[in-house]
Amino acid sequence: MNIKSLLFVGAFVAALTACESGDVNIDAKNNATADNSVDNSITGDNSGNSTEGGDSGTSGNPCASYSNSGVVRQGSYAAPNCNYGSDFVDLTNPITTTDVQVTFADLSNDGVHIFSGSLVVGRNYSDDDEMAAAGITQGGDGAVIRLEEGATLAFRSSDDYMVINRGSQIFAEGSAAKPITITSVSDAVDGTVGPEDVSQWGGLIINGFGVTNKCAYEGVRGADNFSTTNCHVAAEGKGGSAQSYYGGDNDDDNSGILEYFVVKHTGAQVAQDNELNGVSFDAVGRGTTVNYLEAYSTYDDGIEMFGGAVDINYYVAVYVRDDSIDIDEGYIGSITNALVVQSATDGQQCLESDGIGSYSDAQATKNEDFIARGLNSAANLSNITCIISPNADGTHGVGAGLRIREGHFAKISNSIITTAYMADGVTEDDGAGTIIDDADENQCVRIDNAETLQGAVDGDVAIEQSIIACHDLTKGDDLPDATTLEDFITATNDVMQTAVTGENPQADDTDVNIAILDGFYSIPLADMIINGGPATVTPLNSATYVGAVIRADDWTANWTYGLHPENRGQALWFE
Repeated sequence: MNIKSLLFVGAFVAALTACESGDVNIDAKNNATADNSVDNSITGDNSGNSTEGGDSGTSGNPCASYSNSGVVRQGSYAAPNCNYGSDFVDLTNPITTTDVQVTFADLSNDGVHIFSGSLVVGRNYSDDDEMAAAGITQGGDGAVIRLEEGATLAFRSSDDYMVINRGSQIFAEGSAAKPITITSVSDAVDGTVGPEDVSQWGGLIINGFGVTNKCAYEGVRGADNFSTTNCHVAAEGKGGSAQSYYGGDNDDDNSGILEYFVVKHTGAQVAQDNELNGVSFDAVGRGTTVNYLEAYSTYDDGIEMFGGAVDINYYVAVYVRDDSIDIDEGYIGSITNALVVQSATDGQQCLESDGIGSYSDAQATKNEDFIARGLNSAANLSNITCIISPNADGTHGVGAGLRIREGHFAKISNSIITTAYMADGVTEDDGAGTIIDDADENQCVRIDNAETLQGAVDGDVAIEQSIIACHDLTKGDDLPDATTLEDFITATNDVMQTAVTGENPQADDTDVNIAILDGFYSIPLADMIINGGPATVTPLNSATYVGAVIRADDWTANWTYGLHPENRGQALWFE
């Protein structure tokens, strides 16, 4: 029995185990208007408030519109921008129409869709009976929005963010020439934002019906008898009347399409352990399409995967202050071709990956059961480039590479992980010269917890055919068979312990010990040098290079922000 059928057996499901909910207890500001019968039209000001006026939906107004109980709602147009007040949409006033797709156009003259609150698509449901009564069982049952290629949406503060709820969908299909951008008013309208400013708006949350191991399940993941009930995990963001939920047993769920999609200057701490990211993929299914996605200047994580199975192809993270890729709660998708460029002075892990939500090493029996039934994270990551910050005191911690823990069975291949640019670590004088204390600094690879370390012995955790170049190569315990982590990564990768003072891995540098990058591009394998000799890695899956991107086939061109001189606010720190 799957979640679709479970939604219709309310009397039975009430007796079954409910899943855990998060520690989200902050109520949203209830700023939706009491009277939702406002008929918006082309009149209005530039304050972000919709205004009442004449014949709404006329050809003179390019702003998004929809009908609610026979009343047309439309943003107010103050050329070149469209403004949407809380009577159009907000945290407690979501778009719920299922009659039409609500479309946000590419406005002429660089116009911006400006929101005075949050953009929420679809209703929140906290129990199976509510969802059954509403007929919400899968992606596409609820409201749908469409963002045209080239469209720009902007929010006013870190209190405001986007939510795509379960059953609803977003179709944001940009192009390399005309990407879709979601950012802040300070960026898109005022032009006052700095290159590394964060928390200018909240971020995007997509809630799906995929698997999260914070819920209780019967059976083995992917088998015919696999099912759950009352799976409603509280998503990060505001609580109370604005709380949203995710989770189910449908890893094939479809939340829509994101292509050539850029989020900028995001993130906020809502409460302890409740932080908004660039994009939060909450139990999002593999029916969702995500290609060419960028998170630029985010307070917390670039992308965070709370379970689910969505695949992400071509991802860029620039100036992410916490984890550029964060995996948890049983995520089993693939992330392919991902370029991470941390700031010179900020950023934590390139990848932080956890296998089991609410993990405890004291609950070995539960952890073993989750792993046996495929409920732990088991992501595949290939062709990743991590250019890690050498910072020792960032917003969330020191710069670092890969951290794999808590039962995550990660497979990583064809990648470059390096902190080789500057001196890292903490120096101390031993009386006979200066030595490095590398116990806690800027490591390339860290593996923790018994289940993950055993997975490395068994072949369930693998780092293969990659280049790993740091002074602090590893951190963590030896494997259960007494293999050291350094021996583990050396067995199937090109590994180089760089000098304490740092070594420049650029191909045009005079350093003859290492040459692996041309800016942020991988150089051809035949030209790579590591430890003073040629690279010996052999890429898996017929790849022709290691790392995320090569200059000869630059999939980052035109649409990304922050990488190329013609579209950024500052040069990359290692150039």
